[in-house]
Amino acid sequence: MNINLEKEGKNVEKNFSSIFITTFTTIFIAELGDKTQIATLMLSAESGKPIIVFIGSSIALISSSLVGVLIGKWLSNKISPNKFAFFTGLLMMIISIFLAYDILKHAI
Repeated sequence: MNINLEKEGKNVEKNFSSIFITTFTTIFIAELGDKTQIATLMLSAESGKPIIVFIGSSIALISSSLVGVLIGKWLSNKISPNKFAFFTGLLMMIISIFLAYDILKHAI
């Protein structure tokens, strides 16, 4: 019985670290060079108060992430993982087609 508790503890820890590392890496890469980072850079340069800009931008990112997490939790209770993956992929394809058309319409 003690062995089962140790296995469960290791699975929970492994899942936590795996999820944490995946989430951190994905968000970190996605945020590099985007408009939020550029806005933060400009606000910091203009104000001369990088600590205040850091605190404000951190709270804003945490708040917007919280909205995403809560909506994701709500959706996970309403839609099966397979349907969610399908609709997410479909949405990404639609956005990609729209962006490609928007870029190429000047060349056509």
